[in-house]
Amino acid sequence: MATQSPFSLLESLLQNLPPLPNLQPPDWAVDEAQRRMVLLLNHILMQETEATSRLARQKGRVVLMQWRPFALKLTATPAGLLDRATAQAKPDLVLAVSEESPWALVQGALRGDKPPVRIAGDVQLAAEVNWLVDHVRWDIEEDLARLMGDAPAHTLGQAARSMAASLRQFLGNAVAPGPTKAPT
Repeated sequence: MATQSPFSLLESLLQNLPPLPNLQPPDWAVDEAQRRMVLLLNHILMQETEATSRLARQKGRVVLMQWRPFALKLTATPAGLLDRATAQAKPDLVLAVSEESPWALVQGALRGDKPPVRIAGDVQLAAEVNWLVDHVRWDIEEDLARLMGDAPAHTLGQAARSMAASLRQFLGNAVAPGPTKAPT
């Protein structure tokens, strides 16, 4: 007997809910969340000189990222960092995540998979963005070490990696097909 993942049950319940009235966050909240996202991305980029030099070569180019109703337009600065593009800026590259389910995106991210993305626009810019996604990683443990010291940051990082591995294993077992009987 195959067991069903609790995540698939929760996802099916959420998908069967009637459409909610236009629950859009206020504009100021979206604006502030996008500003914070740009700050985080720039913090990560500044730790990798190759990333900033690659982005500097793309200065002024605009990338539009979309998922469901959420959209963010970013432009590369001459310093090799990111800034939000103006609403009127025409995107050189559009990256639209085609997976609608947030649960499927989380499961894929925990497995280390990239989400399915529809790409339209400049091929060279798309290659640079792909390089950034493949090679730039946030060393959160190093940032934590600046706040709390090396030993506690390492312990916290090790605990987080252990929890993530356990969650990956659970998700892998939950979505894996059950054992099959050998024909007799």
